[in-house]
Formats: sequence, structure tokens, C-alpha cells
Amino acid sequence: MKQTSDAPPSGEELLRILAALANPHRMRILATLWANGRNYISQLAREIGISRPLLHLHLNKLEEAGLVRSEMELSEDGKALNYFEVTPFEVLLHPHVIEQAAQSLPPENRKEDV
Repeated sequence: MKQTSDAPPSGEELLRILAALANPHRMRILATLWANGRNYISQLAREIGISRPLLHLHLNKLEEAGLVRSEMELSEDGKALNYFEVTPFEVLLHPHVIEQAAQSLPPENRKEDV
């Protein structure tokens, strides 16, 4: 995600970001990665206190939103470790930004939800 305050997100991008942040586990994951730096799944799962499969699902959602990125590396003993880190981002939530994002949504996404 290459979001800055100079380039407001599209409607689809803003929806992905907000959906990714709308979960307390994902907020804790981001906070932990931001505070402690990049980490691999097993260690991060221990730090946060959730299972590796659940953590992986949440990390996938964060990665799809562009809030984290992953990189596979080999440890000294030859094990493949998938490291995750926060992607630098800034999202300004302001009525004008939301208005612009909403205007970029396809017509089918502008209909009232039932």
C-alpha cells in the first residue's frame, strides 16, 4: 500500500483497510509488529497469544489491505521462516476523504445495503 495524505485511497482500498482494522486481533498484530519490528509466525503467535493458523488468517487479511508485508527467509538450520512487518502507511479519515473514496466506488457498491 502506498497511501499518503497527498493521495487519498480509492473507495475499494479504504474499504479493505477499514475491514482489516475492524478486528481486535488484527489491531494487536499491527501494534505488536510496529512495537517489536518484523517477526515470524511462530514467535508472533506466542507474543500475541493466538494459534498460528488463526494468526496466519489475520496476517493474510492485513497483507491484502497493504498494511503488512511478508518475506520468506531460510534460518541457519535450513528452516523456511515467513517474516512479517508493518508496511509504512498513513490513512487520513476525514469526511472529504470518505466522500472522494465513495465517489470512486463502482455503481453496484453505491446501492443501499439491505
